[in-house]
Amino acid sequence: METQAHSRAGEIQEERIVKVVLSFLRASWLRVATTSIALLLPCFWHRRIEAGDLASHVYNAWLAQLVERGQAPGLYFARQWNNVACDIALTRLGNIFGFAAAEKIVVSACVLVFFWGAFALISAAARQAPWPLAPCLAMLAYGYTFHMGFLNYYLSLGLAFFGLAIVWRARGSEWLWVVALLALAFVAHPIGFLWLIGAGLYVRSPEFLRGRLRLLAIVVAGIALLGARFYLGKHYETSQPAESRFFFNGSDQFILFGERYAWLAWAALALGAACFLKAAISRGSSIYSGRGLRLALELYGIAFLATALLPENIRVPWYAGWIGLLIARLTVISATLGLCILACLRREKWHVAGFGLLALVFFAMVYRDTGALNRMEEQAQNLVRGLPYGRRVLATIWAPSDSRVWFVGHLADRACIGRCFSYGNYEPSSGEFRVRVRPGSPIVTASADDAEDMASGEYEVQEEDLPIVQIYQCDPRDLTKLCLRELSAGEVNGQIGYHPPR
Repeated sequence: METQAHSRAGEIQEERIVKVVLSFLRASWLRVATTSIALLLPCFWHRRIEAGDLASHVYNAWLAQLVERGQAPGLYFARQWNNVACDIALTRLGNIFGFAAAEKIVVSACVLVFFWGAFALISAAARQAPWPLAPCLAMLAYGYTFHMGFLNYYLSLGLAFFGLAIVWRARGSEWLWVVALLALAFVAHPIGFLWLIGAGLYVRSPEFLRGRLRLLAIVVAGIALLGARFYLGKHYETSQPAESRFFFNGSDQFILFGERYAWLAWAALALGAACFLKAAISRGSSIYSGRGLRLALELYGIAFLATALLPENIRVPWYAGWIGLLIARLTVISATLGLCILACLRREKWHVAGFGLLALVFFAMVYRDTGALNRMEEQAQNLVRGLPYGRRVLATIWAPSDSRVWFVGHLADRACIGRCFSYGNYEPSSGEFRVRVRPGSPIVTASADDAEDMASGEYEVQEEDLPIVQIYQCDPRDLTKLCLRELSAGEVNGQIGYHPPR
């Protein structure tokens, strides 16, 4: 039976991609539909989607709406062709349905693109649909990258996964699909665009480099990463991650709102290692695709090398803010490639049971933690409801010290939609997004350094900032309790309320 399945996979390899996709959808439409519905439950189980920087994106979509109406003095649109896909979608859909519905629509679409893009890539590598790994892939879809709110990057990777799945066996006119996906990935975020080009070249390199020459591709990839490390370190300001480089192996994507997630990440890593070791011991009878497995292993090794060599944060002259958390973002690629490796192994019932149990625990924990954030945002909305329209607001809201999801303070941004202005919002002053600010705007600070100080509670309030209020955590024993107070000129905005130890 295994031989027949392998033979059928070889026949599929010769079919046109569109025919393969349509055949898969006809045979599995019910499973695809039910999986998609189940996958979207976390987008709807609370009133708001709590995903860090997402709240800032939604808030800036509202600011974009004000810019279009001429109601945002000092703000303007920059001509920008990347890192804009989700922001434009939020603004356009917000104009039609309102921002609460627009957020649900855009995020749901991004989750589906990411999940099914990764599913397609894993299928291309393993030459079989990776249904037993769907629970783990769902965890990855709602992992660190999602909950930090890196929505444009997240969408870009999903599109790049689809593109690489096609590159794996593209012929003739099928390359037009790759070009289209490259263009879409670029509009979403440049990292997905660059990764699709680099990984695509590597996947097709066996056609030109055979035998020992295959080592040349690995060496070139390593030299390119090493060169990037030295070039960035010499020409730009960089910083390194606080964690060990071995921490960034892909399983770190499952560590979210506290140390309690760490054991779950280690369990997922251990289960994956056990699956691979068992297959390695029994060798041929447990492995479907030798070529797919080899390429997946090589790509995973290169991805891990990237996390070992590249800096975590970069500051370049054409942006006022930092390009941050680069390594922490890249590990979602490592994790996806790890699932490619596991999909090349023979299916066993304990794979499904193990990953299914981990997924149940993971989503139960996420439900509880995002529910607490929803209640905090409800408080923030109630606090600003009594403010006059246009009042400036600063927020010093911190995640617990053991949480990796830092950007919870942006929930105050979204609470301000239609009511107040988040004066310390970082996006317009950073120069990395399409909404920009000129000095003197009454809506948001034009200084990226000031925006950083405002968020960290180290900003000295100026006379021209008044009137301005602060939302802060007023009970160090209960970080979910928020309060509101007026700020005075000359005081530091974080001197009252909870502040994490330095």
